[in-house]
Amino acid sequence: MGVLTSQKLVAYYERYKTIDVTYTKEIIQVTGLITQQVVLKCLGDFWPCVIYSSSFQGAKVVTNVNSGLLQKLQQANNLVSLRFCFKSADTGSPVAFFVSAKSVGYIPYNNSKDVGVFHLQFIQRPPDDLIEIMGRLLDANINSAKRREERILLTPDIIRKMKLYSKDSAVFIQGVPRRCILRDISFSGAKIIMMGVSKFLVNKDIALRVDFDDPRESYLLKGKFIRTEEVEGRKELLALAVLFNETQIPMGYKIRVNDFLGQTRADSRNDHSVSTVPKPAPEPPAAEPPRENGDEEPSEQQ
Repeated sequence: MGVLTSQKLVAYYERYKTIDVTYTKEIIQVTGLITQQVVLKCLGDFWPCVIYSSSFQGAKVVTNVNSGLLQKLQQANNLVSLRFCFKSADTGSPVAFFVSAKSVGYIPYNNSKDVGVFHLQFIQRPPDDLIEIMGRLLDANINSAKRREERILLTPDIIRKMKLYSKDSAVFIQGVPRRCILRDISFSGAKIIMMGVSKFLVNKDIALRVDFDDPRESYLLKGKFIRTEEVEGRKELLALAVLFNETQIPMGYKIRVNDFLGQTRADSRNDHSVSTVPKPAPEPPAAEPPRENGDEEPSEQQ
């Protein structure tokens, strides 16, 4: 937390302040929201609640309406504080803060008489921690469409900067893992090198594993092979282009790619490792072929 500049935080706030994010299971996992520590505070008392959605201007929370909350809201002129709590990706420690808000009403949740969805309007700009956490997520989601074709050639320097665990990976074809080498990646796809026969691979549904480090994370990116190319001087190898299924790309992967592109955006015009031109990159003549016989197949990384 707190690694972004004030200018970047202001840009996030102005650009995305009206966008509501619904807290699905994936969003909770990616943001590190600690749901058990989210509460409403009103006149010194606390009520457990569930954040249904939030923006930089307000939130919707689900809580019990028969616990004295309505009476407290009336006494407090509908003024409350919403406590957010996230697990820091850097330290693993909880990061908690209150956001002052005003309750502007509620509706029954799923026609329940006991549970309601309260609409809260933030009284002021929320803390920088919330803007950073949700801003990174929103920025990655929008840029995954705007910059979907921007390919990242995986040189040793880029691998270090992206915190990729290794270029050596696995692609699952009809559930069977095959060794491969990552050549480049983007929001929308990748190019890999592996052994195989072109006519048996094109249009096959696959899942490509991409492993990151610090923190260690693995993503399975579902898609299909859309074309193949020969690797010069290596008849046993193929370069295969992968197109990801856009509706199934993990948010954590989008954030990883977007963070890297954001770091290199200033000098990307002079950096040939990041290219928006969809031309095949030259294949490394000295690349070792992935072994298929006698080698242990890669297993899913935790």
